[in-house]
This record gives sequence, structure tokens and C-alpha cells, in this order.
Amino acid sequence: MTAPTSDGPLVPATSATPTGTDPAAGFGPLVDAHWLTAHIDEVVVCDVRWYLDGRSGAAAHAAGHIPGAVFVDLDTDLADPPAAPGGRHPLPSPTRFAAAMGALGIGDDTRVVVYDDAAGSVAARMWWMLDSIGIAVAVLDGGIGAWTGPLDTGPVAAAPVVFTPRPWPPTRFVDADGVAARPVSAVLIDARAATRFRGEPNPIDARPGHIPGARSRPFADNVHDDRLRSADELRVDFAALGVGADTVVIASCGSGVTACHDLLALRVAGSGDQASLYVGSWSDWSADPERPIETGDPTA
Repeated sequence: MTAPTSDGPLVPATSATPTGTDPAAGFGPLVDAHWLTAHIDEVVVCDVRWYLDGRSGAAAHAAGHIPGAVFVDLDTDLADPPAAPGGRHPLPSPTRFAAAMGALGIGDDTRVVVYDDAAGSVAARMWWMLDSIGIAVAVLDGGIGAWTGPLDTGPVAAAPVVFTPRPWPPTRFVDADGVAARPVSAVLIDARAATRFRGEPNPIDARPGHIPGARSRPFADNVHDDRLRSADELRVDFAALGVGADTVVIASCGSGVTACHDLLALRVAGSGDQASLYVGSWSDWSADPERPIETGDPTA
């Protein structure tokens, strides 16, 4: 797939500057529950719970959420409908994304905190999208499980605000042609479970396997007790995959969601300035019978 604003195939990022964080203010890419408690009136909190098994994130939100948190629907707010080419979660157009964010009370100058109940693996998709267009955003480390205050129930109605549409930067997103044409020095990582990467039969991937040359980096390896591991630990892990501070990295997964968790971990490790997301990921690549695939573990 190609990002909605692209005139042609997207290629791997050669330079990208993180724009959605403000380290000087102690904000992003992660915040902890203590920070959120102290600053909850200064941010829009977003509940981005979603379940691959079909459970309802909206129902989970209604049953108990951080006070004031608005529910964000991955399938409708953070993606267009499944497409071929494009995969299960294509990028929405900048105009449609802006409308969704404005309806959630997120404006051009809003600071946003996102969370889920899956170690940040879903919330990271919203983090990457907002960060890529310069919105100050952070992931709540530990998710809703780290919140020690009371939970609210029922719906949350946000006051709509203006969110100006911004084009998806081509240095932050890659399509299948960009992946195929990536430089030899680029590192392609796959955030799916190792069993799916190896191509073992599973109910999710109709065509099991992985993109040739990809390296397995399950998003679950980024966390301990649902919190991001330390920057030093992550740096060592990514170095073992051939990722250094200046390496061009492309992150993929099943449909461009959990790959964003690898991108979050790269940012924390200080190795993500030249990283991009293959939005369609395996759901896009594998749907094209002309695209080659590999099975097994090439590093074994």
C-alpha cells in the first residue's frame, strides 16, 4: 500500500526527527502513572484497548477506564477498512484521521497520553501516528494495570475541537515496494510472535511465514511485567539484531499495529531516529502471491 498522500511507492526513511515528544518537559515517549496522576487535567487520555480475538475494546472501556479517558477505536479511528493492497489496518486519510482526533477532543496543541491493557502494543499504534505528525504524545508505561486510582465506568463524551489535517510523512511510513527496495544496510524487524515469524500454522496468517531478510523481534521481548525494559537492555537487544544508533530500521508485524511497539522500544533505546513503519505488514505482503516469503528462523 501507499500512504494516502504519497505520489508513488514509499521508501525507507533516511532521516526522521522525533517530533511528538518533549523531553525537556519530561513528556514522552513514556509517562508513568505517577506523572499522569499529577498532570491528568493537562492532557487528553486515550483508551486504545483492542483485541485480536474479537472482544470489544469499547465494552472494556465502559466497564472501567482511567477517569476522563476517551475510547479510541483502532479499526475506525486509527485505520481505514481492510484493503488489498493495504492489509488489515491501512492508514486513514489525513482528513479522516484529523476528523477522528478532533471528535475525541484532540487539537493541534493537545498533549495526549495513550494506554491499553496489552503492554502498550496497541496504544503504540496511536503513539506512532500522532508522533509522526508532530503531536505531543506518550504511552502510559504499564497501561491501565499501572493505574492505582479509581476507575470510571460508562461512556466519555469529548468536546470536539479543531485538528488540522497533516500529511503522513513519507519518511515514517513504508509500503511493500519500499520494503522490497530497502537498502542492504537497512534492518527489517518483525514484531509478531516467533511462531508466526517461523511460519508455523496459525489461525491469523493465511500464508504463514515472513518477509525475506526480516529478523524476529516479538514485541513481548520489549517488556517485563507489562512495562518497557530499560533503555540499556533494549539497546543491547537491538544491537544483536544489527541495529545501531544510525541504522535505517523498518518495523513490521501482522497489520502494522504491534510493530509500533518495536518502534516505541527503539525510541526508548535511542536507536529509532531512522525508523519507519510498514503499515500493511504481513497482512499486505502475504496477500500478494508475487511477493516471496521465507519460513523458519534464518538466525538459528
